[in-house]
Amino acid sequence: MSAVEQSGTYQLGNRSVRRMGYGAMQLAGPGVFGPPKDRGQALAVLREAVATGVNHIDTSDFYGPHVTNQLIREALHPYPDDLVIVTKISARRGPDGSWIPAFSREELTEAVHDNLRNLGLDVLEIVNLRSMLDIHKPVEGSLEEPLTVLADLQRQGLIRHIGLSNVTPTQVAQGRRICNIVCVQNQYNLIHRQDDDLIDALERDGIPYVPFFPLGGFTPLQSSILSGVAERLGATAMQVALAWLLQRARNMLLIPGTASLTHLRQNIAAAALPLPDAEIAALEQIRQPQP
Repeated sequence: MSAVEQSGTYQLGNRSVRRMGYGAMQLAGPGVFGPPKDRGQALAVLREAVATGVNHIDTSDFYGPHVTNQLIREALHPYPDDLVIVTKISARRGPDGSWIPAFSREELTEAVHDNLRNLGLDVLEIVNLRSMLDIHKPVEGSLEEPLTVLADLQRQGLIRHIGLSNVTPTQVAQGRRICNIVCVQNQYNLIHRQDDDLIDALERDGIPYVPFFPLGGFTPLQSSILSGVAERLGATAMQVALAWLLQRARNMLLIPGTASLTHLRQNIAAAALPLPDAEIAALEQIRQPQP
């Protein structure tokens, strides 16, 4: 059994995916803007991820913009029957690489069509609406209007399923009253654990939680405890962080991203990394006190 297979499976929409997936964001240039430094390697990373058993890829047409979706199409189209590509909308990029909210009906509709065109698809399996009420973190505020637009596009047959990203528990509850929400994608890792209660609630309802920035994202967390556990297990800090997420909850679906074949292989190997109870207890000490 491969490492990816050892991660197990979980229901995402109406498809079963392996819990170790892949996130395409890092395939774009610096700041998730512009072309990749090494296009050949970017294509090789995508192909190897799928070859190892990954069947859940996370992307967005505002990565680049357009870059990662075009790479995915070039590397993998026609797509394997079991591959689930999840995209997200609600932002556009300025000429300087800035992230600009794009929440209007026209902008959301255009984004869906951009994703369809650049991925070479007739229908998007899952589209996550990313809240842009604050670019960096979830903040309260109604998402009814943009979710209603997505629900309309779903009825038109352009989208099969809808998810949410960068949202609060209140917004998740609101969203579920508007349409069927099949996944939630928020920042979550060993230190950033504000979503603990949300993860448990979603698990009870069979809804996947997809954490991003497993090591802190653009400002990686530094922890002597994490480094110590990694050293004792003969693993990297990233591998330990990913293994911890997999054991945290059965509804956790991972999408670690990289533009490096070496790092891809290391990330995938984390799915087969056992964490002894003593090391899990040590890692729990990293947890940031909740406000």
